[in-house]
Amino acid sequence: MFDLTAEEARLLLKVAMMATGRNRFRSAAKILAALERFRPDQASVATAKAIALISAQKFAEAVEFVDSEGLARFPGSAMLKAFKGMALVRMGRQEDAMEPLEQAASQTEDPAAARLADDILKDLQGGM
Repeated sequence: MFDLTAEEARLLLKVAMMATGRNRFRSAAKILAALERFRPDQASVATAKAIALISAQKFAEAVEFVDSEGLARFPGSAMLKAFKGMALVRMGRQEDAMEPLEQAASQTEDPAAARLADDILKDLQGGM
């Protein structure tokens, strides 16, 4: 059986994010699918998949993924909640975005997720 070390998994996750940044969404999806197979316990892989879907402007698919797979496996992931909120905002569903964004912004375990959610909330308040 083939196994990935933690360092190899981090490297592949970075490669997937670089592929996403270069609009190579299929390549990113393949890398993330492999990572998910070998590291199913990593919330960062689910987060990267949500980011890739949002980057590909597949907002409804991102929300569906976060709800049905991401938060189902990692219910406490503030980052997944923040990205769900972001996808909902991009779909024009600001009211629906408030709950996951407020949940992510109010928690203290993941400061990066809290900042992201807070920034999105501030943008919403400025645009309302």
